[in-house]
Amino acid sequence: MSTTVGTSAQPAAGRPLAAAVSVPGTGWRIIAAKEFADHLLSARFFVLLVILGLAAATSVYAASSAIRDVAGQASGTPSLFLRAFTVAPDQVPPFYSLVGFLVPLLGIAFGFDAVNAERAQGTLPRLLAQPIYRDDVVNGKFAAGLAVIGLIVGAMTTIVAALAIIRLGIVPSAPEVVRIVAWVIVSIVYVGFWLAFATLCSVALRRAATSALVAIGAWIAITIFANLVVSLVAGVLAPAPPDATSTELLNNAQLQEFLARLSPSTLYQEATVVLLNPSVRTIGVVLPQQVDRAIPSTLSLDQSLLLVWPQVVALVGLTVVSFAIAYVLFMRQEVRA
Repeated sequence: MSTTVGTSAQPAAGRPLAAAVSVPGTGWRIIAAKEFADHLLSARFFVLLVILGLAAATSVYAASSAIRDVAGQASGTPSLFLRAFTVAPDQVPPFYSLVGFLVPLLGIAFGFDAVNAERAQGTLPRLLAQPIYRDDVVNGKFAAGLAVIGLIVGAMTTIVAALAIIRLGIVPSAPEVVRIVAWVIVSIVYVGFWLAFATLCSVALRRAATSALVAIGAWIAITIFANLVVSLVAGVLAPAPPDATSTELLNNAQLQEFLARLSPSTLYQEATVVLLNPSVRTIGVVLPQQVDRAIPSTLSLDQSLLLVWPQVVALVGLTVVSFAIAYVLFMRQEVRA
């Protein structure tokens, strides 16, 4: 059962008692609406939108130029429009890789000071003294952050798609549009994990600067150094010396794959590659005999979704676990005026 901190003031004379009591289930909406409006008017919203928009537009502009140069050779390629999201010339990262590296900043930016900023300003006790349930605060703040993230990711994808249409002169087909929408949903789930993790840091740590450093440090460690750590651990647990047998090489590769999928970044990259590239038929370790027997073709949308379903479920699970820990910690913390 939800609890509140402090005692609400007695209702004024002539005022119905029901009007002074918060209706369960509506408090988080009030908090979310207020936080959403504050996020839209904040400087961080415009700064992040401009940075991500320019980076994404530059990547897609360069990719569309490269595709136009070989348009005659690629005219028969299926899902040519989606290549603007996955292909990039030299020295420019592809759009999906750039988004996978930068979008965690959205979750960190809108979650690192969700709770400790209220505590530092002294507004948290007054907020909880109102007829607002304690869990409404953390639920509303998370919902508002997720809504703003969805708005930014959706707007950025729309701008990029419009630029690709103008540059390539190709209108995406219905399956391509559905693939892009599915990718946007997966991206929002991925950023939602970082929002939940940043909210956890905001609840567990008293200072906003400390929570920001912890969240950014975790982002850097997972996105940059995770592959190195995975290789080192796999080399110790399943060594593959220069004269290793095929069984040792396979065991090492499978262990690296398993350890890498503990990272949300790897899960998101695998889901992105499959959704935006119908030619990808499998992910993970592929044996030479499997490659020889494979028939070159593309996957339908439902087959691609079935292939990435484990990755999406894992991302949702990581997000739920991070938010649940933040929720429990916040409900057990003592808040004094």
